[in-house]
Amino acid sequence: MNLVIDAGNTLIKVAVFEKEQLTFQEIVNEKGLPQRLKEICDKYPKIKWGMIASVRNLEPETLAVLAVFCKVLQLNRNTKIPFKNSYETPSTLGVDRIALATAAFYYNPKGNTLVMDAGTCLTYDMVNDYGEYLGGAISPGLNMRYRALSEQTAKLPLLEKTDLLDFIGNSTDSSIHSGVLNGICNEIDGVIEQYESRFTDLTVILTGGDGDFLSKRLKNPIFAHSNFLLEGLNYLLEYNKR
Repeated sequence: MNLVIDAGNTLIKVAVFEKEQLTFQEIVNEKGLPQRLKEICDKYPKIKWGMIASVRNLEPETLAVLAVFCKVLQLNRNTKIPFKNSYETPSTLGVDRIALATAAFYYNPKGNTLVMDAGTCLTYDMVNDYGEYLGGAISPGLNMRYRALSEQTAKLPLLEKTDLLDFIGNSTDSSIHSGVLNGICNEIDGVIEQYESRFTDLTVILTGGDGDFLSKRLKNPIFAHSNFLLEGLNYLLEYNKR
């Protein structure tokens, strides 16, 4: 069994895999992470390997606790990957994007795949039908757009995402929702069309915390896959066991 940890900017996700089958997952508070890892390893004593992908600075105690129960790999720029990395600055490529590219490589090994991760940031990552990671884009995420409007103006309120009734806002609140939701959905649809103009038979995956919310509002066909990054980490862990 494998245990993988995705420590993102906003959330920390912990998952247990039996080969390629997701057995358990939950969101864990960083303060209680070491104790929760101990409890999970006690519950699943067959866990022998673990992998951590973190875009934040985790407490050393987290690694120390996990190392008691299993062999631990920390995903970084030197970790072996199954695809060709053509990113011009590989040393700056985020570990989350490495995991997403890995998931895309295994999900569609002989096809063109665009992965969009709608989390704190909205990232785009492209793996072509030659198994080559080309790069993509980084854009503000949904909540970041709401916060930017509030924090960088004097009077606009901080709102939370909600259904958009009409793209024409007839109040300040509805205008903000229209600007943020209509804007991000049109961005995503426009980016998909750009990639489709260059890559034939493009498979588009949408994942991340806001993936399900946004997927219902897009005009282009996509596959919503909430556990895509976790699966990428599990694939990477299996690949590096060899």
